[in-house]
Amino acid sequence: MSLRNRLDARRTDFNQKAPQTTKDAYQRGVESVADSGIVQQAKNERDQAIDFILSNAQGRSVSLAEYLKQGPVVLTWYRGGWCPYCNITLRALQQALPKIKAEGANLLALTPELPNKSLSTQEKNELEFEVLTDQDNQVAREYGLVFKLTPEVSELYKRNLSLSEYNGNDSDELPIAATYVIDQKGEIRYAFLDAEYRHRAEPEQIIEVLQSIH
Repeated sequence: MSLRNRLDARRTDFNQKAPQTTKDAYQRGVESVADSGIVQQAKNERDQAIDFILSNAQGRSVSLAEYLKQGPVVLTWYRGGWCPYCNITLRALQQALPKIKAEGANLLALTPELPNKSLSTQEKNELEFEVLTDQDNQVAREYGLVFKLTPEVSELYKRNLSLSEYNGNDSDELPIAATYVIDQKGEIRYAFLDAEYRHRAEPEQIIEVLQSIH
């Protein structure tokens, strides 16, 4: 089953169970992000990737530049372990990891959630790739990926989860769904950017791009 099919199945399940007011609020939130122009302004294909050093779930410093010395890098953002669509995507990327590695590439996942939360996410999903804490969305901001929740979505989140506990701040900011394939020269060769958080880059598409880089 494709990642899209798995995400759609989750969305269908949500739509069958959630109150209409909640569905409408989330939809307005997505439209607000789309209308902001963030997707058009974010780093995109042919742009140079911005280097960074972040801590992984075990507290070790990881740099993009060091990984690019080894080969291409798949750089992806996820909102947090509280997000079911993120967990589905992370598991799909884990399944695709052998094929990604076979192309000489590495996978780095960035999240605004705190290291103890990202470690939990990594263990829960049995992830064998780097999960890095992008505290306060600093790197996501440099790539132009950060948006602020609408007040009504923020209120819904407060009822169901404590985003501030996950992220260690009260900013109500998250990264959009974003995945890049970066070649060894630091050029972005593929960019998946979507205001709709239930849409994610398809692993097979990522692998096809990696194959074309050689």
